[in-house]
Amino acid sequence: MCLLLNITLQDQLHSHNHSSSISVMANNGSSYRMSAFPVTVFSHLLAVSIATLVLYWLLKLREGVAFTSHVKIQIFNLHPLLTLLGFIIYSGEAIITYKGIPATRQALKLIHLVLHLPALFAGILGICAVFKFHNELKIAHAYTLHSWTGLSTICLFGLQLLLGFVTFLFPGAKSGTRARFAPWHIFTGVVVFFMAIVTAETGLMEVFMFKKLYRGQEALVVNFIGLLVLVFGISVGLIVVLPLKRI
Repeated sequence: MCLLLNITLQDQLHSHNHSSSISVMANNGSSYRMSAFPVTVFSHLLAVSIATLVLYWLLKLREGVAFTSHVKIQIFNLHPLLTLLGFIIYSGEAIITYKGIPATRQALKLIHLVLHLPALFAGILGICAVFKFHNELKIAHAYTLHSWTGLSTICLFGLQLLLGFVTFLFPGAKSGTRARFAPWHIFTGVVVFFMAIVTAETGLMEVFMFKKLYRGQEALVVNFIGLLVLVFGISVGLIVVLPLKRI
């Protein structure tokens, strides 16, 4: 009888300890959960750093920018200026805004759209600038991987923006259609954004190789821009998957 009582007490104690362990593990697991807010702040700081380095690179270390000039490299310099600061920064901020700011969904949709429009405009103008540069120097068009991914990215970006506008804003699809389309809209948006990151990295690599930088101040600046753009892309992707409390 005493033996049975001891076994019963030991089973109950083991069960209680096991439940307590599970509870502790759950609490510890919840402590590892991360909010999107600190990553959002970090991403904004990265965007400012990228903008600062790009402006220093093009205006201080190179010949500046111009859409029409007898110094042809100034025309080319518009391409990295508009695609890095305009397309990547604005499209990244559009994603960050929708996921990283606690606001009503309607307000987020409008801000999301307003930030995407200058991104599209800057991307198109940046491509026009490099085509103009190639035309004036009689250089062939679209013969590198950078060109192919860049043109594909801007086309998919425009299509994504158009489909998102007619589905979520005007005229707007039915709620069921919006609910089914939303995951694909998010997925495609992230894919297009990372295509832009890949395009930027290959473009910086082309500049590095064509100018034969290797070492020196400009080489360091170009490499740091590439690293910051990569980290910015990773931080934006992290914001997409992290939770945020909505209003």
